[in-house]
Amino acid sequence: MKAIWNNQIIAESQDTIIIENNHYFPPESVRQEFLKPSELHTLCPWKGQASYYDLVVDGKINENAAWYYPNPKYPAKPIKNYIAFWKGVQIVKD
Repeated sequence: MKAIWNNQIIAESQDTIIIENNHYFPPESVRQEFLKPSELHTLCPWKGQASYYDLVVDGKINENAAWYYPNPKYPAKPIKNYIAFWKGVQIVKD
C-alpha cells in the first residue's frame, strides 16, 4: 500500500493494519520528513487518544492529515505508533 499526497509518496508498506477502513502504516514505512507534529488530539472510546501530524510537501500544508495512537487502549495495542491518513491522502495498492 502507498499513501500519496501532493504527488509524493508519504508512506509505503505491505504490512498495514486495517481498522475501521483505515490503513495504519508502520512508523518506519512513513517518510518522516513530510510530518510535522500537530497540537490536535482526539479521543476514540476504544482506541484511546490520537495524536496528529500535519503533512508538509513542497511548501503545501495539509493540517492534521495523519494520526496515530502513542498509548492506545488494550484492544488497539497492535497499532501503537502506526500512522493513518485522511484529508485527501490517497491510499493505493502497489
